[in-house]
Amino acid sequence: MKCPFCGFINDKVVDSREGKEGEAIRRRRECLKCEKRFTTYERIDEIPYMVVKKDGRREKFDRQKVLNGLLRACEKRPVSIGKMEQIVNEAEAFILDSPERERKTSELGELIMNRLKKHDKVAYVRFASVYLDFKDVKEFMAELKDLLKNKESAIPGRGKPAGARA
Repeated sequence: MKCPFCGFINDKVVDSREGKEGEAIRRRRECLKCEKRFTTYERIDEIPYMVVKKDGRREKFDRQKVLNGLLRACEKRPVSIGKMEQIVNEAEAFILDSPERERKTSELGELIMNRLKKHDKVAYVRFASVYLDFKDVKEFMAELKDLLKNKESAIPGRGKPAGARA
């Protein structure tokens, strides 16, 4: 902490106390150069992590909202709660790693869809149908065809999964 009297950067803490209502820590410090005392306050950084919606609005990141969307997409599917929790953790880490403390919902949605696609194609399509906001059946079918095309191109042979019975 820089001394407000002489500008020296080394000091020692003489006393620490919890501030009013426990929202800050009050510290009495003594400059090691001029030996004058001064008071500092420490507070928790309360700037929230934000997501930027498609229309430009900003909203606080809510991991429960992400988990609720995953729960709906994975309902009656063989995706464990542990896998869903892992996806939510990855989404949260993605936002926490942002230097601007915010990310676009499009980036977040892509991350979640890519993770779901690896675990369960049906849950992926369910999530994508809400996230991508399909306007009609044609858009929905185009996404399904793309999913099937990618699946068949990744499979050697006649489009059957490797090791599948004929």
